[in-house]
Amino acid sequence: MTWPTEPSATARLELLPLRVGHADEMAGVLSDPALHAFTGGAPDTPEALRARYERLVAGSPDPGVLWCNWVLRERATGSLVGTVQATVSGETAEVAWVVGTPWQGRGYAVEAARSLVRHVIRAYPVRTVVAHVHPGHHASAAVAAAAGLTATGELHDGEIRWELTVRR
Repeated sequence: MTWPTEPSATARLELLPLRVGHADEMAGVLSDPALHAFTGGAPDTPEALRARYERLVAGSPDPGVLWCNWVLRERATGSLVGTVQATVSGETAEVAWVVGTPWQGRGYAVEAARSLVRHVIRAYPVRTVVAHVHPGHHASAAVAAAAGLTATGELHDGEIRWELTVRR
């Protein structure tokens, strides 16, 4: 199931709802094998990424699960630089982010993750926001903390569960 995702903006980024047409440019953004150091796998070809985006845009086959995906566009240049996503199921939203290697170290992941978490809390009836971060991925842990999540110490598939309890 998909949910209408709306564009939003931060000081330096536009968060645009994912479209299949983003695949070609995003294949370049995500082409560095180093991006897979903690998650495994290898960069997708443009064709494979297009097929993946077709599935994401179509939405979850489970009517109780919402897939929300955005690409990040750098406002100054108009270039795509990464993605953020939320999977909403019941009262829980699982969030994730990735910024292409050339744009890392500029605070874009923090900016985008904060915007994503605010949006999820505002738009969906969630009580918990969760992210899973590899224990060795210190940059991603810093992003999770900056977005308001706290490490729980609980491991899930080798990753630390980070959590934010939403007070309504």
